[in-house]
Amino acid sequence: MELGTIEREIFIDASPEVVFEVVSSPDHLKEWWPDDASYEPAPGSTGEIVFGDRDTGGTVVAFTVLEVRPPSTFSFRWTHPADQPAAVGNSLLVTFELAPSGAGTLLKMTETGFRELGWEAAVLEHQYKDHVSGWDFYLPRLERYVAALGVRR
Repeated sequence: MELGTIEREIFIDASPEVVFEVVSSPDHLKEWWPDDASYEPAPGSTGEIVFGDRDTGGTVVAFTVLEVRPPSTFSFRWTHPADQPAAVGNSLLVTFELAPSGAGTLLKMTETGFRELGWEAAVLEHQYKDHVSGWDFYLPRLERYVAALGVRR
């Protein structure tokens, strides 16, 4: 197992403009991925996403927006220490690339940076597998959420 990059592609029955809004807006993001999200969808914006309830032990994760190119690319770094700027070596990089495909959108999600974090082998393997299972759970939720919006073009 390579343990360095996670890539997933899914087809979503909606325009790239709709899908871009759903993967970049914190109001939409929290409907299919974290339980809460606060950031501006603008390059350099910092904020956080929260899994669970922050007041009862939920996980708060630092989040920094890198690239915003509607309707084709949205990328961010996450998991870095909240008191440090996101950079190679202290965070993971997630990129959503969107391309028109028939009447919908082909979304490619890539997450990288696992090896650069300097984890020992067992931690690296655990974190990588945790993120693989996470994306395998959350990306279908993204697809269902867009379908529930009832917006196509």
